[in-house]
Amino acid sequence: MSLQATSSPSRAWLTGMREAIPLLGGYVPVAISFGLIATQAGFSAWEAVLISTLIYAGASQFLFVGMVAAGGPLWLVVAMTLLINVRHVVYAPNLAPWLTSSRWWPWLMHGLTDQVFAVAHARLPQLPASQRLGWFTGAALLAWLSWIGGTALGAVAGGELVARWALMGEILPFALPALFLVLIAPRFTSRRWSLALAITIGIALLLTMSGLTNVAIPLAAVCGALCFYSVKFVTTGKGERHE
Repeated sequence: MSLQATSSPSRAWLTGMREAIPLLGGYVPVAISFGLIATQAGFSAWEAVLISTLIYAGASQFLFVGMVAAGGPLWLVVAMTLLINVRHVVYAPNLAPWLTSSRWWPWLMHGLTDQVFAVAHARLPQLPASQRLGWFTGAALLAWLSWIGGTALGAVAGGELVARWALMGEILPFALPALFLVLIAPRFTSRRWSLALAITIGIALLLTMSGLTNVAIPLAAVCGALCFYSVKFVTTGKGERHE
Protein backbone atom coordinates (compact mmCIF):
# COMPACT_ATOMS: atom_id res chain seq x y z
CA MET A 1 0.00 0.00 0.00
CA SER A 2 1.62 3.26 -1.08
CA LEU A 3 1.51 6.44 0.94
CA GLN A 4 -0.36 8.06 -1.90
CA ALA A 5 -3.24 5.67 -1.32
CA THR A 6 -3.61 7.03 2.20
CA SER A 7 -2.68 10.65 1.52
CA SER A 8 -6.05 12.03 2.64
CA PRO A 9 -6.80 11.83 6.39
CA SER A 10 -10.49 11.55 5.56
CA ARG A 11 -9.78 8.35 3.59
CA ALA A 12 -7.48 6.74 6.16
CA TRP A 13 -10.36 5.02 7.93
CA LEU A 14 -11.48 3.48 4.63
CA THR A 15 -7.99 2.09 4.16
CA GLY A 16 -8.09 0.67 7.68
CA MET A 17 -11.40 -1.03 6.96
CA ARG A 18 -10.15 -2.45 3.68
CA GLU A 19 -7.00 -3.84 5.24
CA ALA A 20 -8.98 -5.39 8.11
CA ILE A 21 -11.30 -7.34 5.79
CA PRO A 22 -9.17 -10.54 6.00
CA LEU A 23 -9.86 -10.59 9.74
CA LEU A 24 -13.52 -11.30 9.06
CA GLY A 25 -12.64 -14.83 7.97
CA GLY A 26 -11.80 -15.58 11.60
CA TYR A 27 -14.10 -13.18 13.42
CA VAL A 28 -17.45 -14.10 11.89
CA PRO A 29 -17.34 -17.91 12.42
CA VAL A 30 -16.13 -17.49 16.00
CA ALA A 31 -18.79 -14.86 16.71
CA ILE A 32 -21.51 -17.12 15.27
CA SER A 33 -20.23 -19.89 17.52
CA PHE A 34 -20.38 -17.59 20.55
CA GLY A 35 -23.91 -16.43 19.77
CA LEU A 36 -25.08 -20.03 19.45
CA ILE A 37 -23.32 -21.19 22.62
CA ALA A 38 -24.62 -18.20 24.61
CA THR A 39 -28.25 -18.90 23.72
CA GLN A 40 -27.79 -22.60 24.42
CA ALA A 41 -26.45 -21.63 27.86
CA GLY A 42 -29.65 -19.75 28.64
CA PHE A 43 -28.81 -16.21 27.55
CA SER A 44 -31.24 -14.33 25.31
CA ALA A 45 -30.18 -13.16 21.87
CA TRP A 46 -30.07 -9.55 23.10
CA GLU A 47 -27.92 -10.52 26.08
CA ALA A 48 -25.49 -12.35 23.80
CA VAL A 49 -25.22 -9.31 21.50
CA LEU A 50 -24.79 -7.01 24.53
CA ILE A 51 -21.92 -9.17 25.81
CA SER A 52 -20.18 -8.96 22.43
CA THR A 53 -20.78 -5.21 22.28
CA LEU A 54 -19.55 -4.29 25.75
CA ILE A 55 -17.14 -7.06 26.78
CA TYR A 56 -15.84 -7.84 23.27
CA ALA A 57 -13.16 -10.18 24.51
CA GLY A 58 -13.25 -13.34 22.41
CA ALA A 59 -12.10 -16.25 24.56
CA SER A 60 -13.15 -14.43 27.74
CA GLN A 61 -16.73 -14.29 26.50
CA PHE A 62 -16.84 -18.08 26.10
CA LEU A 63 -15.40 -18.46 29.59
CA PHE A 64 -17.85 -15.89 30.98
CA VAL A 65 -20.88 -17.64 29.49
CA GLY A 66 -19.67 -21.09 30.54
CA MET A 67 -18.99 -20.09 34.14
CA VAL A 68 -22.29 -18.23 34.50
CA ALA A 69 -24.19 -21.19 33.05
CA ALA A 70 -22.39 -23.50 35.47
CA GLY A 71 -23.41 -21.30 38.40
CA GLY A 72 -19.95 -19.95 39.17
CA PRO A 73 -19.74 -17.12 41.74
CA LEU A 74 -19.76 -13.63 40.26
CA TRP A 75 -16.41 -12.64 41.77
CA LEU A 76 -14.72 -15.67 40.18
CA VAL A 77 -16.36 -15.00 36.79
CA VAL A 78 -15.11 -11.40 36.83
CA ALA A 79 -11.65 -12.35 38.11
CA MET A 80 -11.11 -15.04 35.48
CA THR A 81 -12.36 -12.80 32.69
CA LEU A 82 -9.97 -10.03 33.73
CA LEU A 83 -7.10 -12.50 34.14
CA ILE A 84 -7.43 -13.76 30.57
CA ASN A 85 -7.58 -10.17 29.29
CA VAL A 86 -4.48 -9.07 31.20
CA ARG A 87 -2.51 -9.69 27.99
CA HIS A 88 -3.79 -6.33 26.75
CA VAL A 89 -1.50 -4.66 29.28
CA VAL A 90 1.32 -5.85 27.03
CA TYR A 91 -0.37 -4.83 23.77
CA ALA A 92 -0.84 -1.15 24.55
CA PRO A 93 2.81 -0.28 25.34
CA ASN A 94 3.90 -1.95 22.09
CA LEU A 95 1.60 0.34 20.11
CA ALA A 96 2.25 3.46 22.19
CA PRO A 97 5.28 4.68 20.16
CA TRP A 98 3.10 4.93 17.06
CA LEU A 99 0.11 6.68 18.62
CA THR A 100 -0.40 10.36 17.89
CA SER A 101 -1.76 12.98 20.27
CA SER A 102 -5.52 12.55 20.33
CA ARG A 103 -8.17 12.27 23.02
CA TRP A 104 -9.81 9.47 21.00
CA TRP A 105 -7.14 6.83 21.52
CA PRO A 106 -8.33 5.71 25.00
CA TRP A 107 -11.82 5.08 23.59
CA LEU A 108 -10.45 3.23 20.59
CA MET A 109 -8.57 0.81 22.81
CA HIS A 110 -11.88 -1.01 23.31
CA GLY A 111 -11.25 -2.31 19.80
CA LEU A 112 -7.71 -3.55 20.53
CA THR A 113 -8.14 -7.29 20.04
CA ASP A 114 -5.43 -9.85 19.37
CA GLN A 115 -5.94 -9.69 15.62
CA VAL A 116 -6.27 -5.90 15.41
CA PHE A 117 -3.10 -5.56 17.47
CA ALA A 118 -1.19 -7.88 15.13
CA VAL A 119 -2.25 -5.89 12.07
CA ALA A 120 -1.79 -2.48 13.71
CA HIS A 121 1.66 -3.35 15.07
CA ALA A 122 2.85 -4.07 11.55
CA ARG A 123 0.93 -1.31 9.76
CA LEU A 124 1.04 1.80 11.97
CA PRO A 125 4.82 2.33 11.64
CA GLN A 126 4.40 2.42 7.85
CA LEU A 127 1.76 5.17 7.93
CA PRO A 128 2.24 8.94 8.21
CA ALA A 129 1.33 10.22 11.67
CA SER A 130 -1.73 11.99 10.27
CA GLN A 131 -3.15 8.68 8.99
CA ARG A 132 -2.78 6.48 12.06
CA LEU A 133 -5.85 7.51 14.04
CA GLY A 134 -8.14 7.15 11.02
CA TRP A 135 -6.59 3.85 9.96
CA PHE A 136 -6.94 2.31 13.41
CA THR A 137 -10.51 3.61 13.72
CA GLY A 138 -11.54 1.95 10.46
CA ALA A 139 -9.81 -1.36 11.19
CA ALA A 140 -11.07 -1.61 14.78
CA LEU A 141 -14.60 -0.54 13.86
CA LEU A 142 -14.95 -3.14 11.11
CA ALA A 143 -13.67 -5.90 13.37
CA TRP A 144 -16.01 -4.85 16.21
CA LEU A 145 -19.09 -4.62 13.99
CA SER A 146 -18.35 -7.98 12.37
CA TRP A 147 -18.06 -9.56 15.82
CA ILE A 148 -21.39 -8.07 16.90
CA GLY A 149 -23.06 -9.06 13.64
CA GLY A 150 -21.73 -12.61 13.82
CA THR A 151 -22.94 -12.93 17.40
CA ALA A 152 -26.41 -11.73 16.40
CA LEU A 153 -26.51 -14.23 13.54
CA GLY A 154 -25.44 -17.10 15.78
CA ALA A 155 -27.87 -16.13 18.54
CA VAL A 156 -30.88 -15.70 16.25
CA ALA A 157 -30.31 -18.27 13.54
CA GLY A 158 -27.49 -20.46 14.85
CA GLY A 159 -29.79 -23.27 15.92
CA GLU A 160 -31.52 -23.33 12.55
CA LEU A 161 -28.20 -23.28 10.71
CA VAL A 162 -26.91 -26.24 12.71
CA ALA A 163 -30.18 -28.10 12.22
CA ARG A 164 -29.99 -27.58 8.46
CA TRP A 165 -26.26 -28.23 8.14
CA ALA A 166 -25.31 -30.65 10.91
CA LEU A 167 -21.62 -30.37 10.01
CA MET A 168 -21.63 -26.76 11.26
CA GLY A 169 -22.36 -28.04 14.75
CA GLU A 170 -19.12 -30.03 14.60
CA ILE A 171 -17.03 -27.24 13.05
CA LEU A 172 -18.08 -24.15 15.02
CA PRO A 173 -16.68 -25.28 18.40
CA PHE A 174 -13.23 -25.40 16.78
CA ALA A 175 -13.47 -21.89 15.30
CA LEU A 176 -11.94 -20.14 18.32
CA PRO A 177 -9.02 -22.58 18.82
CA ALA A 178 -8.32 -22.41 15.09
CA LEU A 179 -8.25 -18.61 15.18
CA PHE A 180 -5.67 -18.57 17.98
CA LEU A 181 -3.67 -21.35 16.33
CA VAL A 182 -3.28 -19.13 13.26
CA LEU A 183 -1.92 -16.36 15.49
CA ILE A 184 0.65 -18.49 17.31
CA ALA A 185 1.73 -20.80 14.48
CA PRO A 186 4.37 -18.39 13.08
CA ARG A 187 6.06 -18.34 16.50
CA PHE A 188 7.03 -22.02 16.27
CA THR A 189 9.94 -20.99 14.05
CA SER A 190 11.74 -19.83 17.22
CA ARG A 191 13.10 -22.40 19.68
CA ARG A 192 12.40 -20.16 22.65
CA TRP A 193 8.82 -19.53 21.56
CA SER A 194 8.31 -23.19 20.67
CA LEU A 195 9.37 -24.31 24.14
CA ALA A 196 7.12 -21.77 25.88
CA LEU A 197 4.13 -22.57 23.69
CA ALA A 198 4.62 -26.34 24.04
CA ILE A 199 4.69 -26.02 27.84
CA THR A 200 1.61 -23.79 27.79
CA ILE A 201 -0.35 -26.23 25.62
CA GLY A 202 0.78 -29.25 27.63
CA ILE A 203 -0.17 -27.75 30.99
CA ALA A 204 -3.52 -26.53 29.65
CA LEU A 205 -4.33 -30.05 28.41
CA LEU A 206 -3.27 -31.70 31.68
CA LEU A 207 -5.33 -29.30 33.80
CA THR A 208 -8.34 -29.70 31.52
CA MET A 209 -8.17 -33.49 31.65
CA SER A 210 -7.86 -33.23 35.44
CA GLY A 211 -11.15 -31.37 35.57
CA LEU A 212 -9.65 -27.93 36.34
CA THR A 213 -11.13 -26.35 33.24
CA ASN A 214 -11.78 -22.93 34.79
CA VAL A 215 -8.13 -22.33 35.69
CA ALA A 216 -6.45 -24.29 32.89
CA ILE A 217 -5.95 -21.38 30.49
CA PRO A 218 -4.70 -18.71 32.94
CA LEU A 219 -2.38 -21.08 34.83
CA ALA A 220 -0.99 -22.50 31.60
CA ALA A 221 -0.43 -18.97 30.28
CA VAL A 222 1.46 -17.97 33.43
CA CYS A 223 3.66 -21.08 33.21
CA GLY A 224 4.36 -20.42 29.54
CA ALA A 225 5.28 -16.80 30.24
CA LEU A 226 7.61 -17.83 33.08
CA CYS A 227 9.28 -20.34 30.76
CA PHE A 228 9.68 -17.73 28.03
CA TYR A 229 11.35 -15.17 30.28
CA SER A 230 13.38 -17.77 32.17
CA VAL A 231 14.96 -18.93 28.91
CA LYS A 232 15.74 -15.31 28.06
CA PHE A 233 17.33 -14.78 31.48
CA VAL A 234 19.42 -17.95 31.27
CA THR A 235 20.70 -17.32 27.74
CA THR A 236 21.46 -13.68 28.51
CA GLY A 237 23.24 -14.59 31.72
CA LYS A 238 25.50 -17.01 29.85
CA GLY A 239 26.31 -14.35 27.34
CA GLU A 240 24.74 -16.36 24.55
CA ARG A 241 22.75 -14.95 21.72
CA HIS A 242 19.02 -15.56 22.39
CA GLU A 243 16.06 -15.48 20.05
